[in-house]
Amino acid sequence: MHTILKGVRPTRDEYESLMAARHTPEVHEKLKEGKVAVAGLGGLGSNISVMLARIGVGKLLLVDFDVVEPSNLNRQHYDLTHLGMLKTDALKEQLDKINPFIETETCTLKVSEENLMTIFNDYPIVCEAFDNPQYKAMLVNALLEQGGKKIVAASGMAGFDSANNIKTKQRFKNLYVCGDFKTPVQEGTGLMAPRVEVCAAHQANMVLRLLLNIEKA
Repeated sequence: MHTILKGVRPTRDEYESLMAARHTPEVHEKLKEGKVAVAGLGGLGSNISVMLARIGVGKLLLVDFDVVEPSNLNRQHYDLTHLGMLKTDALKEQLDKINPFIETETCTLKVSEENLMTIFNDYPIVCEAFDNPQYKAMLVNALLEQGGKKIVAASGMAGFDSANNIKTKQRFKNLYVCGDFKTPVQEGTGLMAPRVEVCAAHQANMVLRLLLNIEKA
């Protein structure tokens, strides 16, 4: 048993001991072996990534081509110091502070039908976290056609309706979708931190379950 002093950064061994105590050693080892890609680092993807880093998923791929803008700050895991930074760089900076003992890879590219197989090739679980419905469909359909990967996607988390309406459902063998499945962004119904983060938590929790070989939504 390691003694960790308050206010002192733990060593890797001390941190591993702490995580194993929180999660149980068996669960911690499975999460350390996990490899997850997050496609899109906005309100969903940035918060998903933070949650996966906190639970100790061993390797994360952060994929986005955009920069942090003021309009992002109402729901995305960035602050004023990140404005103008690439989202990949800004998020990696945060994850390295949260858990420096996991591996974080970045890909600052716009995902397309031509490059997505190369980008996600080494990752058995992919979180779809795009804002654009067209790109959501493109990514999900291409990965399903390829076969073999588990996809955790999102649909419907805008507005101010009850967070209890956000669910996780298994659509196909390898596709899980989180959201209320009905509330798009439109005039008078924007994206707000509470419901977006609830949906992100559903996605992160489904990833956790998949890493533990629990495939039921």
